[in-house]
Amino acid sequence: MQLRKNPNNIFVKLLLGFWLCSSLIIALIGLLPLMQQNHDQSAIPYPLERLLEKSAKRISQNPQILESDKLKHWSRFKEFKGRPARIYLVDEYGKVLNSHKSSRSLRRFMLLADEAGEPIKHQFRDELIFGPYNFEIGGKPYSLFGRLPEHHPRPWFFFFIDNKILTLSIAILLSGLLCGLFAWHLGKPLRSLKRSADALADGDLSSRVDMATVKRNDEIGQLAQAFNSMADSVEDMVKSQQRLISDISHELRTPLTRLKLSLALSRKKGQETAETERIEYEADQLEQMIAELLELSRVKLNANDNKPKLELAEILSQILDDADFEAQQQQKQLHIDIDESIVLPLYPRPLCRAVENLLRNAIRYANTQVSIQAMMDTTAVQIEIIDDGPGISNEADLEAIFKPFYRPQSARERESGGWGLGLAIAKAAVQAHQGKISAENNQQAGLKITISLPLQ
Repeated sequence: MQLRKNPNNIFVKLLLGFWLCSSLIIALIGLLPLMQQNHDQSAIPYPLERLLEKSAKRISQNPQILESDKLKHWSRFKEFKGRPARIYLVDEYGKVLNSHKSSRSLRRFMLLADEAGEPIKHQFRDELIFGPYNFEIGGKPYSLFGRLPEHHPRPWFFFFIDNKILTLSIAILLSGLLCGLFAWHLGKPLRSLKRSADALADGDLSSRVDMATVKRNDEIGQLAQAFNSMADSVEDMVKSQQRLISDISHELRTPLTRLKLSLALSRKKGQETAETERIEYEADQLEQMIAELLELSRVKLNANDNKPKLELAEILSQILDDADFEAQQQQKQLHIDIDESIVLPLYPRPLCRAVENLLRNAIRYANTQVSIQAMMDTTAVQIEIIDDGPGISNEADLEAIFKPFYRPQSARERESGGWGLGLAIAKAAVQAHQGKISAENNQQAGLKITISLPLQ
C-alpha cells in the first residue's frame, strides 16, 4: 500500500509546537513592561495642563516671587477638584526651587518626561505626577511639574513586574506545562503503537492500532497503517502455517493407520518378531506426536474465539481427579488449593489440556508430592504448579522448555520425556488467553510453573 504524502508531519509539528510555545512565553514576559508603561504613562490631559498654565501665569505676573521666601511655601495653596495639588518650579539646571528636597518619584518623572519630549502624566503607586509646562521669565527658562495624591488599584499584571524571580519561575513552569501537553499529544499514539506491538509479540495476532491513531495525517498515522498491514500479513502467514501443520498431521494419519493395520494382520498370521514390535512401538510414538501437533495447531487457530466466564475449579475438576489418581498410582501426593469462587473468561478445552500436561509433567518428575494452587487479585488469576523433583539445572532451559520439540539437557530419555510438545501446547493455551507462563526452580528443590490469566 502506497502511503500518501502530507505536509502535516512530525518535523513541522515539533518545530511549530516548541517554537510557538517559547515565543508565547517570551512575548508575554516582554509585554509586561510595555503594559506597565501604557498604563502608568500617557499624554497630560487638558485640566492638568491648564492648572500648570495658571500657575506659570501667576509667576510671570509676579516675578518677585522667585526671589522671596514665600516661594518655599507657594505650592501648598493650589487645589485641583478639591484635592491639594503640589506644584514644583524647576530651573534650567533641573533644580527644584520651591522645595528643600525633591522626592525620588519626582526625579524619576523628570527623566521620563525628558525622554518623552512632551508633557505627560505618570501614575506612581500613591501619587500622580504631571508636566512639564515650560515658560520664561526674564529670558530664563523654567518648568512646572504637578503632583496629586491619587491612589489607583494596580492591575494584576503589576504583581509579576514587581516579582521578577517569581515571574521567571511561573514562566518556566508554564513553558514546561505547554511542552508537556504537546509531548503527551505526540506520545499518546506512540504508546498505542507500543501496546499493540507488545501484544503482537506476546502472541496476540489480533492486536491492531486503534483507528484514532490510524486516521492521523502525519508520520505516526502512516506508521500505524503500516503496522496494521504488517500485523494482517503476520496473522495470515501464521494461520496458514498452522493450517498447513494441521493438514499434514491429518494426512499422516492415513498411512499410519494402514501401517498399524498391516502390523495387526502380520500378528494374526503368527509373523510377530522383535522387528515388528519395534515398528509397532515407533508407530504408536508417531501417532502420539501427530495428536500433539494437531492439538497445538487447534489451540493456536481458535485463539480468537469469544471466551465465556466460567468457574475455574469446576472446569478443572475432572483433570484434577485424574491427576490425583495418577499420583496415587505412583505413591505420590497431590495437594489442591483452588477457591471455587474464582470465575474468569477462558477457553475450557485448551486450558484443561495445558493444566493436564503441566500436572502430568510435575507428577512424572516429582519425588513425593505435587501441589497446585490458584490465587486471584484485582487484575489476574495466578495458577502455580509445584513439584519437589530435581528441577532444571540449566537456567537457560527455563525459558526454552516451552518451545516446540525442545527438551532440556536434564530431561529423561525419549521413552519418558515425550516429544517436547506438552509444554508448548500449555504455552499456546495460555497465550490464547492473553496470559503468561513461566518456570523457575524452587529454593529447596523442584520446579514451579506459574500461569497468569487476565480477568478481562
